[in-house]
Amino acid sequence: MTQNTSAQPLIHGGAQTPRAALPHLPPLALYIHIPWCVRKCPYCDFNSHTASKVLPEEEYVDALLADLDQDLHAAYGRELSSIFFGGGTPSLFSATALGRLLRGVQARIPFAADIEITLEANPGTFEQEKFVAYRKLGINRLSIGIQSFQQEKLEALGRIHNGEEAVRAADMARQAGFDNFNLDLMHGLPNQSLDDALGDLRQAIALKPTHLSWYQLTLEPNTVFWNQPPALPEDDTLWDIQEAGQALLAEHGYAQYEVSAYAQPDRAARHNLNYWSFGDFIGIGAGAHGKLSHPDGRIVRTWKTRAPKDYLNPAKSFQAGAKELTNEELPFEFLMNALRLTEGVDARLYAERTGLELASLDEGRRDAEQSGLMQVEPSRLAATDRGQLFLNDLLQKFLS
Repeated sequence: MTQNTSAQPLIHGGAQTPRAALPHLPPLALYIHIPWCVRKCPYCDFNSHTASKVLPEEEYVDALLADLDQDLHAAYGRELSSIFFGGGTPSLFSATALGRLLRGVQARIPFAADIEITLEANPGTFEQEKFVAYRKLGINRLSIGIQSFQQEKLEALGRIHNGEEAVRAADMARQAGFDNFNLDLMHGLPNQSLDDALGDLRQAIALKPTHLSWYQLTLEPNTVFWNQPPALPEDDTLWDIQEAGQALLAEHGYAQYEVSAYAQPDRAARHNLNYWSFGDFIGIGAGAHGKLSHPDGRIVRTWKTRAPKDYLNPAKSFQAGAKELTNEELPFEFLMNALRLTEGVDARLYAERTGLELASLDEGRRDAEQSGLMQVEPSRLAATDRGQLFLNDLLQKFLS
């Protein structure tokens, strides 16, 4: 595939004091976006598009590898610590297509010996033979979009599977050789009661996933639900669900390590931990975002052409834009990720990943500590329980 390689001009912030060169570069991950779904869900604000009967697999894999070629300069000899296939529904792609893609990626950037490779999948797309083939490719983690096991709730969410298919998907994942998989589950669904929410959670726990992403449905702009809001539970019910659900997860050995992520021991998602600790990631595919550090101290966010037809158009650039983060933006950018972690991060990581002195956080940190939103712990940057609940308020303390 021939693609216009003229990159969009880098969008710079205002004049700023140069940062120190980074002592060493962060771990590097790769996000691969596959934008097609069987059907667009009414709550979804991701860059996803209803698939045609025949997907342009070969053309899209060619484009992904050409896109990666243009970002190889930012790898700086590093190896990939993780790969995440997100969507859309990546499990719509054949094992043949994903195999060619993974071989192409590995030929360009070496894989860490213990690389984590995650594929998002939906129960309505599960085929045993296909998932056995995925596992043989080296994909070693699945993230299965269940959302609910209850038919009424699944229909309200526009999902294409039923509760039995959701249970069967987890069983099929294990039979295919996946001993590490996540279940995505929502709460705060239309007309959901406390008993409904806990019933879903108990069913998910019974399937023995290594990881659970359990998060509240929110109404996002540019979605059907935003324009036609369903009847959601009252705030008191939402609070009861949150408290009871967290207690149930802890009782069954799922430790909360991020706002909406719970894992069995040593099963936290390494790809997402890299995001939250301000690691680097290359993003390829329609609408994919990346964050890349350079040895001279520059940190640049990138985003790719969003519409699949434009991404596949040889006359258009893969990269839609890029922005170098300024000294004023970095505190917020770093903490927006790090403070999602329930344990926070070692305070030394701030200077290591941003090139700025830890003292640049002092004013906002004092304010956050005095407001009870941030822990008074010099060696760590961590939110209090209250800070986790009011994370947006906490982050406002660090806006310039």
